[in-house]
Amino acid sequence: MVFIRGGGAGSEPVYEVVKTAQRFRQGRDKIAAFVFGGTEKEKVIAMIVNMSDSATEEQINHIIQRIREAGFQPHVTRGTERAIVAAVGSQGRRHEIEALSVAPGVDNVVAIAQPFKLVSRQTRPHPSVVDVAGVKIGGPEVVVIAGPCSVESREQLLDTAKGVKHAGATMLRGGAYKPRTSPYEFQGLGIEALKILREARELTGLPVVTEVMSTEDVDLICEYADMLQVGARNMQNFALLRRLATVKKPILLKRGPSASVKEWLLAAEYLLSGGNDQVALCERGIKTFETGMRNTFDLAAVALAKELSHLPVIADPSHGTGKQSLIGAVSRAAIAVGADGLIVEVHPCPERALSDGPQSLDIPQFERVMRGLSEPLRPLLVSLPAQA
Repeated sequence: MVFIRGGGAGSEPVYEVVKTAQRFRQGRDKIAAFVFGGTEKEKVIAMIVNMSDSATEEQINHIIQRIREAGFQPHVTRGTERAIVAAVGSQGRRHEIEALSVAPGVDNVVAIAQPFKLVSRQTRPHPSVVDVAGVKIGGPEVVVIAGPCSVESREQLLDTAKGVKHAGATMLRGGAYKPRTSPYEFQGLGIEALKILREARELTGLPVVTEVMSTEDVDLICEYADMLQVGARNMQNFALLRRLATVKKPILLKRGPSASVKEWLLAAEYLLSGGNDQVALCERGIKTFETGMRNTFDLAAVALAKELSHLPVIADPSHGTGKQSLIGAVSRAAIAVGADGLIVEVHPCPERALSDGPQSLDIPQFERVMRGLSEPLRPLLVSLPAQA
């Protein structure tokens, strides 16, 4: 009998425990059973200390120090009029935080109801803006990221980069390492693709976003990319999230195809709690019973994420539909419900693309989509007031 303890605070996911058990079995003839046990997960407590608009820097620093003394981690948000100090942790003394309501410079102390604490709008009421090499995601303008699913060659990427910039894109996407369903499909060019992406940035001035798949690749990709993308399959790769929380690069976090909005925001919480607050969310469609599209683009999730969180949200109509013909309409709809930007797959010749050809636009198609984003909505049919 082998007893493997898991499930407590900070424990690894079950599949990691299973791997441990399998390694233990090697070299042993008989194992009767694996028994998983553990203690109840410790509850994370989060409180917000709202400072008054007249609070001094000395008073704010005093609150930060008191939060640390109470066993919590302080997270400060400074607005135009006042500061907010969040206290987050599972080992602290809540009553000491509640007592800060009478401290000098404090307006009030409230609890954060959501399981995601730092991502919540309670912690930061105003929208966050993510700066990617000068491009502001979450500001008043919609940001458009465009480029191929995979970097296939120097000519292909440079032609695409020049084409999407001419059409109005503000950032360039391109995959160097590609997670594919089949091991026999194109997996990306790796470091060669990263070098081509850097050349494209130097040529066009467009900041580059590319996907990171493993912790081992983080440092290398940081040398070449301006923003690191966490793909849908890795949304709950907690080791990767913890590693990315320590880097000084913005992160684009895609929602998993079967993930709830709550799970998506909790994945973002890993990044913020680890120290990286430069995070943009990306809605890329979910799996449903629909068979006419690759995925079902969840427009309501864009609006809900904006309501619950201060993080900016990017919409991916390419993966969200899997159909060229729907990308323009879904792009306009995403912006209408509050998306801060779009990420669109573009290829010089989609029929020759090594990955995601059916959902990639060619350059003229992308130009038409860009023009359509500025077109007004259809006029409303309104009833006229009755004549007297």
